[in-house]
Amino acid sequence: MTLAPTIQKYILHWGEMGTRWGVNRTVAQIHALLFLVNRPLPAEEIADTLGVARSNVSNSLKELQGWGLVRISHVAGDRRDHFVALQDVWEIFRVIVEERKKREIDPTLAVLRECAAEAENDPALEQATKAKMDQVLDFLEMLTATYGDYKHLPPATMQRFLKMGGKVARLLGGE
Repeated sequence: MTLAPTIQKYILHWGEMGTRWGVNRTVAQIHALLFLVNRPLPAEEIADTLGVARSNVSNSLKELQGWGLVRISHVAGDRRDHFVALQDVWEIFRVIVEERKKREIDPTLAVLRECAAEAENDPALEQATKAKMDQVLDFLEMLTATYGDYKHLPPATMQRFLKMGGKVARLLGGE
């Protein structure tokens, strides 16, 4: 498949951004390709289009499937697996935030909670250090609770909420 220059630029940039977000470059590029094309693609075509090894594509597709961002699709008359990406930007964002929460925030909260419990009986721990640990735990608990409050909002409601951001900040005393 020959990609338009604008699509090539988009995919390359998405790969660069992926590395900055802690995602393998090829994984991010495959996600961008599947998001932008308007049909399911087999792994071989993905490999050929992006110029990457078939084994790399296979591993990357497994990772994207594990995140829930890509699924297998079947095409009549073709026995190969084809792949499609989620197409709704809000759903993509929701899936990524939920997965990152499960993989990064939840385990961190578990350890911070353990540390808070252990800190109660640790005579070697300075009170100022305990207070700092509690601040981080409280902050992550608040973010997690807020996320829980908002994660089920319909996209249209979430868009309205986000567009109100500046107005809410001014109402609450921000600039």
